[in-house]
Amino acid sequence: TLFPHSFRSAQQALVAVGAPPEQLALPTLAYSASYPIGIIGIIATLLILRKIFSIDVAAELKEFESSQTHGVEPLVRLNVVVDNAHLDGLALRNLPGRRETGVMISRIQCANSEEVTTATEDTILHTGDCLLLVGTAEHVANFQKIIGSPTDIDLMRAQGSIQFRRVVVTNRKMLGKTIAELGLDSLYGVSLTRIVRAGVEMTAVPNIRLQFGDFLHVVGESSHIDRAAEALGNSLLALNQTQFIPVFIGLALGVLAGLIPVFIPGLSSPLRLGLAGGPLIVAILLSRVGKIGPLVWHMPANTNIAFRELGISLFLACVGLTAGPKFFATVMSRDGLLWAGVAVLVVMVPLLLVGLFARRALKLNFIAICGLLTGSMTDPPALAFSNGMVGSDAPSVAYATVYPLTMLCRILVAQVMVLLFFS
Repeated sequence: TLFPHSFRSAQQALVAVGAPPEQLALPTLAYSASYPIGIIGIIATLLILRKIFSIDVAAELKEFESSQTHGVEPLVRLNVVVDNAHLDGLALRNLPGRRETGVMISRIQCANSEEVTTATEDTILHTGDCLLLVGTAEHVANFQKIIGSPTDIDLMRAQGSIQFRRVVVTNRKMLGKTIAELGLDSLYGVSLTRIVRAGVEMTAVPNIRLQFGDFLHVVGESSHIDRAAEALGNSLLALNQTQFIPVFIGLALGVLAGLIPVFIPGLSSPLRLGLAGGPLIVAILLSRVGKIGPLVWHMPANTNIAFRELGISLFLACVGLTAGPKFFATVMSRDGLLWAGVAVLVVMVPLLLVGLFARRALKLNFIAICGLLTGSMTDPPALAFSNGMVGSDAPSVAYATVYPLTMLCRILVAQVMVLLFFS
């Protein structure tokens, strides 16, 4: 019961083994006595590790942010003149190397014209045409060797009615479709060059499937972009609007999943994920699916934060109301002091050992260690301290990575301990 966020599972297990009422109250009392100590212990551990290794937080943050973009190459533009005579008369969709490199062609200036137009899949190439390529540096360089030679002409600034606009996908009918299935070039005369998803920028290759909230870089004439944007949705209101029906359906499915018994040989009662583990697993699965029929499993960031803060507040309020009548007497008693002392050991000793090993042996970044340690304790207040200490929400990346597995382990381990020692 000294492990945060697992006392509810311990209570359920005690009920399953027929524990007397006085024992059913112990998890709540122990939790209320040890939880503040646990938060202080986590924060103290982070400060101790920072002092031991003389951490330069600003340098660690810069290194961490750099590592997060490692392997994700930035996209570049290159203006190229077509001088490969073998490509004369070919449509863009038939150009060799496009599928292999994933390079997009957004604009074209014909050899006999000064005007820049949108490059669609059906655009016919001629020798002397100037193209604007978009892709990673390596892929653009390889594709350029097939097309022709670089030029000083800048199609981004050349004369023409071509514009660029970011459009957000909010039309449910478009979700799950690939870029090729959209056919925006043939329907609206626009081209897609990039997709930004969860802050990651990638080229709009034909086989990418759209998700709710994707930002598309659309190139074309203003009127054509307007029509394409209308088809894609492009509604910030819809993007930030909370859909409560999917939320409550997800919660209901999570509760049902938490009630499913898992029988383990050697244990007198089955294990259950409970009200914490069930919704967690269902939320992970539904967010991976993205959309089922008319239901879109998307929650705006502000709503996510509001639900999270409300949940923590209600959770702690319930703990306080339950433990309140006996809290001060328990904390000042011999058992209460023992629980607080054990809480310090349970929290700080493992965290210090893991932190020292992660830094010395694994050479992990301090920002990642902060998220790892706070996530291993499933402790939002400690995460908030970490974010404040480094001046960024970067620790949340590691926190979110370890949180689901840690939460499940705590839920199941608490039940196993009760069933082993009390059955």
